[in-house]
Amino acid sequence: MAERIRIAAVTDVPPGSGKELTAGGRVIALFNVDGEFHALDGVCPHAGGPLGEGGLSGNIVTCPWHGWQFDVTTGTHCLNANLVHASLPISVDGGEVYVELP
Repeated sequence: MAERIRIAAVTDVPPGSGKELTAGGRVIALFNVDGEFHALDGVCPHAGGPLGEGGLSGNIVTCPWHGWQFDVTTGTHCLNANLVHASLPISVDGGEVYVELP
């Protein structure tokens, strides 16, 4: 059963940005794409880089360590569609952002 955890206030992650956060003992990369929130596992599968600290351009995040890029709306790697990084369900309620963890 999934656990719903408050991860941030809406104002903590302005549109066009991302942030590294923790919830339930996991590192979460939370992104705001034009007012819509998306979450990926915060650890880049390439070498463990912090995805939440990467640059966000539109809906693409670039890992700050080695430049791997992912679509934050789907988790899909930009050069290899067979590589899909774990995404997490997000909900917004009363100005608060919640993540659902398995």
